[in-house]
Amino acid sequence: MRSTKKLLIEQLDRKLKPFQGTEKVIVPQQGWIYTIRTSLNMTLEQLGEKLQMTKQGIKKIEEREATESISIKSLREMGKALDMQFIYGFVPKHGSIDEMVTSKAIAIAERIVLRTNQNMKLENQGNSPEQINHAIMELASELKREMHKSLWD
Repeated sequence: MRSTKKLLIEQLDRKLKPFQGTEKVIVPQQGWIYTIRTSLNMTLEQLGEKLQMTKQGIKKIEEREATESISIKSLREMGKALDMQFIYGFVPKHGSIDEMVTSKAIAIAERIVLRTNQNMKLENQGNSPEQINHAIMELASELKREMHKSLWD
């Protein structure tokens, strides 16, 4: 990876680090707004007053959250009205952005090297497993260093 790209990925990984573990949080079936409001024993009218909305408006917002069709702006406003802070982010499936890039680079390198090795085997020039693994890791390192666009195909 070029040093600028590497630095950007390191910075992004630091920003995303606080979200690690949040992928295990189970979102309530009826949504957070409804669950928090009812747990606090707050009525639709009471929450509506805080937002200068009708209880029907609040009910619609709760329904939109439950069907995943709510805006970030609405969630942020609800958070303020519930005296909470709304936070959103992304959690890399591979632990970090760097690990995600490495995984993609290895997968592509493996495909390329194994395809090349298959052609060589047909010509009785196959490589040993150690040579193949070394070639995969070398190519993966190069793909990652160059942050090749083919990583995302």
